[in-house]
Amino acid sequence: MEVEEADRRKHIEERSVSVAVPDLATVFDMRLTLNGLENVTPRGTTAPAERAQVRITVSSDDLVELADDRMNFGRALFSGRVRLDVSFSDLLRLRKLL
Repeated sequence: MEVEEADRRKHIEERSVSVAVPDLATVFDMRLTLNGLENVTPRGTTAPAERAQVRITVSSDDLVELADDRMNFGRALFSGRVRLDVSFSDLLRLRKLL
C-alpha cells in the first residue's frame, strides 16, 4: 500500500523496529524512516540486541502474506495473528495510517 509523502511526513517518525519470527528463530532489526525500512539485519532470537521502539511478532507464513499484500495488517493485528508492542503515541500514529 502506497502512502502519500505528505502523510508519511505527518505520521512517521524515525524508529527502531524489530520483527520477530518465532517459527524461524529469527528477528529482523531495522530502522523506519521517511524513505521506508532501512538497514534490515537478521539475527537469531537468542542473540543480544538493543530493545527496538516498535516490536512486531508474526509467523513466517503470515509475514509472507503481509509482504505480498494478501493479508490486511489491521485485521491480522486485531485477530491476534500479529502481535505489536509499541508506545501509546506510536500506536496512535499507526492507527492513522491503517
